[in-house]
Amino acid sequence: MAKHLADAADPRTRARLPERESLIRMIKDWEAGRHQPKDPYRLLYCRVFGMGEAELFADDAEATVQDNACFEGEIEALELGRRVAASDVGNETLDRLELAVDDLAMAYQGTPPAELLKRAREHLSYVSHLINAKKTLIEHRRLLTAGGWLSLLASTCYIDLRQFNAAATWLRTSAQLAKHAEHPEIAAWCLETEAWQAITTGDYRRALTLTQGAQVIAPRGSSAYIQATAQEGRVWARLGSGPETRDALNRVARLVSSLSMPEHPEHHYRYDPSKSDAYVATTLSWLGDPAAESYARQVLARMESAADGLFRPRRAVSARLDLALALLGADQPDEAGRLALMTMTSGALVPSSYWRAHEVISAIETLRMPEATELREAYRELSGPE
Repeated sequence: MAKHLADAADPRTRARLPERESLIRMIKDWEAGRHQPKDPYRLLYCRVFGMGEAELFADDAEATVQDNACFEGEIEALELGRRVAASDVGNETLDRLELAVDDLAMAYQGTPPAELLKRAREHLSYVSHLINAKKTLIEHRRLLTAGGWLSLLASTCYIDLRQFNAAATWLRTSAQLAKHAEHPEIAAWCLETEAWQAITTGDYRRALTLTQGAQVIAPRGSSAYIQATAQEGRVWARLGSGPETRDALNRVARLVSSLSMPEHPEHHYRYDPSKSDAYVATTLSWLGDPAAESYARQVLARMESAADGLFRPRRAVSARLDLALALLGADQPDEAGRLALMTMTSGALVPSSYWRAHEVISAIETLRMPEATELREAYRELSGPE
């Protein structure tokens, strides 16, 4: 090192500017800590400055290492943040998809199940396409939630069409998506929907287990919780258990008492006061309660007049069948027959509810009423050969 310094000061070497400049750059690099001199120059440097090797080099080296580590840590953090925020989906796409889910749920009341199913399947195909796209964790959960609702709606349409195998497949898919999205309300709706299918096939004990299970997992006071409670009441009525039926009706009344009419009461997965009234009418008619007739008349009048600003044909046909069954219990088979015929020819009765019309027709046939033949013929035309 001393030789290099002496050479640099020698006038005879001033002409060797390239070597001198190279030496200066090297020394500056050492001093700046860009790299450290190797032996024996480290020792010579220490002798020139009268400092120990550890004192002269260690702090700078450690500082350099720390600076580099800090820089690398910042880069790693920035890269992680970039990857987490990277998305090929985007909020706008998910907003539109969620609006489409609500639109389909609101269309349920007035759209034939085969037509609604087609639309739901198209949106499910789009959800499937987006599953593999790059997206944030929040976007992924929103996508799973939308897929869960759409799968549930598809299953409901398949039940309405009495295509139970396909319904079960989509119901399992909805439950799976609900689990991954950590969405207990969809999971509860899955059980409630399965309970409705069990009611349509007469498996009331299984339906009871499913409705009670839905209440366990549904958020307290949610639409799924209220619906499952109301469905439990209907099951108890089919089982002929009066005290249990009224207990369920009272629980629903307490849950609904604080509800206001939602902006879109036609939404299939939003419980509202008018839906509660319709369920009470059905429950009382199934139980054979004398109060069923007046209650069903009030519900039907409200449905047909669209008093809340919306006509819901699916609920209207259900109310007619409730009233027809209540009229049979009140020994008024003539009006019951007219209501059953009106229901079957309305075009709004879905296959999953054919059994309810058949129940009224069978009772009229037992009474040997003259209109029984016409009703039976209308039923065959509606449902096909038995």
